[in-house]
Amino acid sequence: MTLDRSDIRAGIVGLGNIGQYHAERLLDLDVSLVGGMDVAAEARTRFARRYDVDVYEDHTELYDTVDAIIITTPNKFHEEYAVDAFERDLHVLLEKPLAHSIESARRIADAAGDSDGVCMVGFNNRFANTVQIVKNRIVQGELGAVSHIEANYVRRRGIPGRGSWFTRQQIAGGGALIDLGVHAIDLALYLLGYPPVAEVTGVARGEFGSRKEYAYLDMWGNDAGPAGFDVDDSASAFIRCAEDCTISLEVAWATNRPANHEFVVRGTESAARFDLLEGDLSVHSASTIGPDHLEDTSIETRQNDTHTAEQRAFFDAIVEGTELEESINRALQVQRIIDAIYRSSEAGQTISIER
Repeated sequence: MTLDRSDIRAGIVGLGNIGQYHAERLLDLDVSLVGGMDVAAEARTRFARRYDVDVYEDHTELYDTVDAIIITTPNKFHEEYAVDAFERDLHVLLEKPLAHSIESARRIADAAGDSDGVCMVGFNNRFANTVQIVKNRIVQGELGAVSHIEANYVRRRGIPGRGSWFTRQQIAGGGALIDLGVHAIDLALYLLGYPPVAEVTGVARGEFGSRKEYAYLDMWGNDAGPAGFDVDDSASAFIRCAEDCTISLEVAWATNRPANHEFVVRGTESAARFDLLEGDLSVHSASTIGPDHLEDTSIETRQNDTHTAEQRAFFDAIVEGTELEESINRALQVQRIIDAIYRSSEAGQTISIER
């Protein structure tokens, strides 16, 4: 059944690259894009010219005109815009991570819990066709009992603009761990069925971004050099969940090794291995039917636009009146784990997670 999303009036807070990326997909889904807000005049002018909509410097003026809002600002400002939207019972799609700190994340979650609006946090990788195939096989029992996931999101050289807000602790709340790690942690927990997390141990490192001699081939933003770079550019962690399910995590903006976006989902009947970005998927098992043997099967599927799929789920929930309260609670759990990894790194010891 095709749902009519055209009656939903949507706006975007944060009109940079990510905001424009979302705007394009709103148009593809026939959602009515009616306005945008940004504190930067240049961004407002560019957005208004490109999409022929009203733009505002004050988000409250935008909120008077919309039913739903997509928030794509730097992490530190998520709370202000999200809480105000929830207090108006607007529907909110909030880009990951939930916030720049655990305290801010809790305040956002509390406001969402008191609101009648639909809330979704932007973990778009869940919607990849490859991930959905693996999830379906887990649900059907084809992998058996899943006990461990290896989660890798490693770039060889991929710091997103030294000197940008991404590389400043006060605004971002962290570096590679809070930027890439949130995706990897959410995806691993999603495939495990989001079990309770017992404890976390990890190390966050800043080894490359603070160097004057940082060699790279390209960069998402401009390179302003090491001044002000005060976040991690890689992290390693081990996450222990209920019933001895575990996650090993490797994330990095910069390392001296080839990039790696591989996830391995280990089960008692078979294991699934997939590349998060390329979509390659294989299943591995062993059998005693006939002579003992090992089986390796490649699975092909088409890649899909995960942000479009994410938006479709969000706006269809609005049309259908479906609650997505698990989204905010799970995002808060990811934020707790991120916070625990940073605290574990600083203290040099394992951190227990409050349930």
